[in-house]
Amino acid sequence: MVRIELLITNKLGLHARATGKFVKAASRFNSEIWLSKNKSRVNGKSIMGILTLAAAKGETVVLEIDGPDEEKAVNVLKELVLSGFEENEGKV
Repeated sequence: MVRIELLITNKLGLHARATGKFVKAASRFNSEIWLSKNKSRVNGKSIMGILTLAAAKGETVVLEIDGPDEEKAVNVLKELVLSGFEENEGKV
């Protein structure tokens, strides 16, 4: 199992578009993927679940991955979050 903390850096936080990108990437992997904020823990492959975290810019989420491709999954998902979900800050 891999567990890391990630800082949300994009302007709008885990909004619908960013969450959609995360779920699309997470769904490529066989491993179980979980996101947590405070005491809430949700399935990282569920758009609705992630949106309930309401993670805003500057907040930290915990990414937990357990399964056969966990190392590859953590690298891909970590890069996506750290890149600000590949959003151009000049556009909404």
